[in-house]
Amino acid sequence: MEIQRSGSKPSGKGPEEYFTGTVRVDPLFAAPEPARVAGAHVTFEPGARTAWHTHPLGQTLIVTFGRGRAQRWGGPIEEILPGDVVWFAPGEKHWHGASPTTAMTHIAIQEKLDGSVVEWLEKVSDDQYLG
Repeated sequence: MEIQRSGSKPSGKGPEEYFTGTVRVDPLFAAPEPARVAGAHVTFEPGARTAWHTHPLGQTLIVTFGRGRAQRWGGPIEEILPGDVVWFAPGEKHWHGASPTTAMTHIAIQEKLDGSVVEWLEKVSDDQYLG
């Protein structure tokens, strides 16, 4: 058994290369080999969002606070709220973030495949974000 104490891992700023706006990433866990799962608590300030990206084994988001948005490539922008659980299938191109006026926090859970949990793509334009 291993207990990771709350606050034992430092918060980090979401890199500008992969995020638009102010984003804070708080690592939660990364299970040791042979497990592949990892999770983070991610907070997006109003208007902040990820770039388009995919996950080799999919991603689960659990919204814990605020009001957010998520979109898969070719689909409509969906509002996401506290208590919502969002699943993105393996390889599904998508983005997620806060609404234009309200912050949003979610827990993101994904698995590694060949050492990678994400493939980052182009940034979401303002026009795409606003729909």
